[in-house]
Amino acid sequence: MGADRLLPPRPLRLPAAVAVAALWVACVLRFGLGPETLLGALLAALLVVVSLIDLERRIIPNVLVGPAAAAALGIVLVLDPASLPERIASAVLAGGFLLVPALLRPSGMGMGDVKLVGTMGLFLGASVAVALLTGLVAGVAAGAAIMARRGLGARKATVPFGPFLALGGLVGLFAGDPLLDAYLDASDLRSG
Repeated sequence: MGADRLLPPRPLRLPAAVAVAALWVACVLRFGLGPETLLGALLAALLVVVSLIDLERRIIPNVLVGPAAAAALGIVLVLDPASLPERIASAVLAGGFLLVPALLRPSGMGMGDVKLVGTMGLFLGASVAVALLTGLVAGVAAGAAIMARRGLGARKATVPFGPFLALGGLVGLFAGDPLLDAYLDASDLRSG
């Protein structure tokens, strides 16, 4: 695989770079300077690049997701080791959640989506639940819109899921903790 295949499509490279820079600024504004900022900036860059590649090529490259997962583990081990068990559990549960449909119907979901959401779990911890729910809702909404426009024959149409997971990842990054807290408080699931 040439290095060019690891970059967004040529016409989208400048907008992608601007989006990544804006998301990095948003991470600093949201989290200040600390481990969450570094994790968030890396995750945001990964999500932008992966979503554009998936839209054009229908693939989420392992060569991007694997090193991102390793980077997340390294950063957490050094800067926030107490959160490592939660992050690993989140990665396994989120990846496992998408693994089942990927194995049952490989033409419907690729293993790249499974690996991406697992990696998102390492970056986001429990907030990956918000990311996954957001991605699923956005994907279903897009599918419903396609079916409404094209009719029932559009049921066989495929749409890359990576961009929807990326959208969910950004929601999980910037609003995941408050949304989880609100849900847990409202449902009396929080102990204590």
